[in-house]
Amino acid sequence: MDLPLLKSIFVIFGLSIIVLFVCLRIKIPTIVGFLITGIVAGPHGLGLISAVAQVETMSEIGIVLLLFTIGIEFSLKDLMKIKTLVFLGGSAQVFLTILAFFFVARQVGQTVPQSVFMGCLMALSSTAIVLKLLQERAEIDSPHGKTSLGILIFQDIAIVPMILVTPMLAGAAGNIMGSLTVLTIKVAGILILVFLSSKWLVPQLLFQITRTRNREIFLLSIIILCLAVAWLTHSLGLSIALGAFLAGLIISESEYSHQALGNILPFKDLFISFFFVSIGMLLNLDFVFRNLGLIAIITIGVVILKAIIAGATTSLLGYPLRTMILVGCALSQVGEFSFVLSNSGLRYGLLIPGNTYQLFLAVSVMTMMVTPFVIQLSPWLVDTALRLPLPQKLKSGVHPAFTVTDIARTDHLIVVGFGINGRNVARAARIASVPYIIIEMNPETVRHEKAMGEPIFYGDATQEAIFHHAGIQNARIIVVTIADAAATRNITALARRMNPKIHI
Repeated sequence: MDLPLLKSIFVIFGLSIIVLFVCLRIKIPTIVGFLITGIVAGPHGLGLISAVAQVETMSEIGIVLLLFTIGIEFSLKDLMKIKTLVFLGGSAQVFLTILAFFFVARQVGQTVPQSVFMGCLMALSSTAIVLKLLQERAEIDSPHGKTSLGILIFQDIAIVPMILVTPMLAGAAGNIMGSLTVLTIKVAGILILVFLSSKWLVPQLLFQITRTRNREIFLLSIIILCLAVAWLTHSLGLSIALGAFLAGLIISESEYSHQALGNILPFKDLFISFFFVSIGMLLNLDFVFRNLGLIAIITIGVVILKAIIAGATTSLLGYPLRTMILVGCALSQVGEFSFVLSNSGLRYGLLIPGNTYQLFLAVSVMTMMVTPFVIQLSPWLVDTALRLPLPQKLKSGVHPAFTVTDIARTDHLIVVGFGINGRNVARAARIASVPYIIIEMNPETVRHEKAMGEPIFYGDATQEAIFHHAGIQNARIIVVTIADAAATRNITALARRMNPKIHI
């Protein structure tokens, strides 16, 4: 038996229990607790963890299972709906972030290649941390959740061309265009494979497996599918996280997705803790204490600049101020794949070993540590921003609030959100001949459903102007079906204030 690994697992779990207990008592997010555990027990802390490489391997399994569960909870249809967010939003966010940090790096004396590389490092956000927090807050299906997910998916794809471009920046490039062409073909091939598997192969395979009525066979089959697709994407030069997400999408199209999710969740929660601990282990406490002021200033600067860029990208896509701020806060940290990219930078001399590298590690880990607090603060930032005398177009987004004339504007039903629950409410109202109007923040959904004849318009229901347009003063009932808890509280409070007699 590998006793160092057993000892490391014992230390991680034992210390985590103590740290998490304290964190819960003082209301600090559990992710921060795991990061603190890694800092304390890691090689730069008390040195209690000896099997560092094995812990890092287990952390990768945690990332795989996290993205796998996200993929199951999502669906291939949902992915197609956010394709604009993935490619247009993702590319804009990555390009603008690289450009911004390029100029910052040039101002502090970095060469042009080093500045471009630093921009690439800063362009990536933490898929694991952001999706974990959004999942805990039940906000994956919210507008800002889907926007964040779309941008993160693009970042997971973008890491590969970034690694390919690194030798070129260092003057040691081979056939870079040929490599990018091959990469494009690989991505297209994987997407075709995912589509075909989700429609025909996997449903039939799972049907035959479930006929055995054996829980162990079903569980092993699900895990094998997850690991197989993750291994496939890794072998093709893409990230294992992307492969795990695609594996989840494949299963999400089958009637067995809920059972698969129930079986995987306990393992996901266990292994993802190793990921956060392994990130904490990177932090060199001695270096941090010697450069605390500098690290704090740079961390604040990185978080603010990344939040502004991600928010601006969201605004360019036409989303309102609320979504803009929430997405900006969610994507304000440096990502785990930046550590992978930094290894290439060290190899080719684009990232200087020693203080520069330690500064990058310290700032990256610190941005991850403050992310839970930034996301917790984001609803307050939204409320504060909405009270400012900003242009109405910025507050409500640039998508037109389609005029609705085909319902009676009295004693009607207002449906906020047109996901699964919203559709069910609208269907029931239609059957009962109850006039209704729908408020939705996904512009593609609005365009599609408007063409299908639904009384729907685009808008942020946390704003008075949107409720005025929906005729809330004369409405009888409002049903809020969105997945954003903070927005739901604001919407219900606003609805009650504008129409005290309305049923919520």
